[in-house]
Amino acid sequence: MSFTISFKTKTNLISSLLNQENIKELEKKSLFSKLFTSNKNFADIYFHSGNIDKDSIENIKNAKATIVNSQNLKHKVILQTNIDASKVHVVYPSIDLLYDKPKTIKKNLCEELNIDSKKRLILFTSKNFEKAGIKEFIQIVASLGNDNFHVLIAGDKREITTLKFKMSKINLFEHITLLEDYADIDKLFLASDIFILPSHIPNFATNVLKAMFCKCAVFVTSLNDSNELVDIFATMDEPDDRSMAFKVDALLSNKDDLKLIKKENRKKALEYSLENNLKRLNEIIANI
Repeated sequence: MSFTISFKTKTNLISSLLNQENIKELEKKSLFSKLFTSNKNFADIYFHSGNIDKDSIENIKNAKATIVNSQNLKHKVILQTNIDASKVHVVYPSIDLLYDKPKTIKKNLCEELNIDSKKRLILFTSKNFEKAGIKEFIQIVASLGNDNFHVLIAGDKREITTLKFKMSKINLFEHITLLEDYADIDKLFLASDIFILPSHIPNFATNVLKAMFCKCAVFVTSLNDSNELVDIFATMDEPDDRSMAFKVDALLSNKDDLKLIKKENRKKALEYSLENNLKRLNEIIANI
């Protein structure tokens, strides 16, 4: 049996699904059809992400199944559309990344950036520094009592230039390396020990899953849907959670605890490999 799908954003998972013979993307109407016909076509399966607008609601109500990337988004969809919960399915974002030994990657990166490889690397990266909580991130690392760390902050030229201006009065430069338009962001995740994202954004931050896959300890706000994949210790109540400096200090001071968390995070992230998520998706489709 064949099915049609529609989506807002084409992910690797959707691309893999479209490679199957039984799945086709719903054909978009031509301008002529939009102008002269009132009939609307809807896909059997609708992949929803982001805000729930009028078009989204129409697609959701007319689909046999809607796929969302978090339990929180599922709750919002049901609340705003009044559809049966059985028609909304959660498939978390997929991780599709070439894994290499973090120790080797870290050693090479530290040589490249002239950083002491014995230091714990704390990473912050985002396409939107302000909304991702750069201000709160800087406050956290500035409050650390343990100095066995070095910070990597990676972003585009505009973000890094703005940050340099804001940091001019902060005495942290010896502990921070700013990376402008760094070519291989995945390498930074593999080399790092801790990833902190004091996000103000609700949409699932895939960097959290990437960090877990790359064997990082992670901290993310309860505001962001990615917090569904982490435990209470890793969840920040707010972007300016005052307990964060104590938690990070604890990990910097305890090698065994950090090692255990990193290992558990990778194990958890492997559950959401592209292969595993495609299997989940096909099980959902089989039961439509």
